[in-house]
Amino acid sequence: MSSNVGLSTPRGSGTSGYVQRNLSNLHPRETFAPYPTSELKHRQRQPNAEILEHDRLRQIEVQVFELRDKLEDEGVDEEEIEAQTEGLRRKLVAEGEAGKGKEMGRGKGLKVHQVHELAKAKIEESERLRRALGIREDYEEGGHWKKGEERLREGLEKERRAKG
Repeated sequence: MSSNVGLSTPRGSGTSGYVQRNLSNLHPRETFAPYPTSELKHRQRQPNAEILEHDRLRQIEVQVFELRDKLEDEGVDEEEIEAQTEGLRRKLVAEGEAGKGKEMGRGKGLKVHQVHELAKAKIEESERLRRALGIREDYEEGGHWKKGEERLREGLEKERRAKG
């Protein structure tokens, strides 16, 4: 071996003695934050209104189909089935328009795959919490620190002007 690198002899080490560079050793970057910190601010995911409406109408149709299936099993004639299902559909659509999403129960009972319903419930929960705690709508997280820094800078500038 040359230059005091590696083993003095590969005998008994179970290796060939070949020396390789450690490629898993990571060197620190020159810049501490390679990404802009202003983009890291959390933004609530906005639900898609079309998907929410589609899911609401789908739930209505599921209930209508269950009624139709039950009536067909009971042997009710087709005209009566159509009349009852159409009446139920109109009633559920009217209730949905009046309540507009309150049937979900504030996000409880939602599945993981219902991301738009979960997002809507989270926004409503955040809004209730904001109102309960008396937080302004234009509140920016960490804003009080920025105001303190601005006051400190203004004070330092006044001192410099007074001295100079």
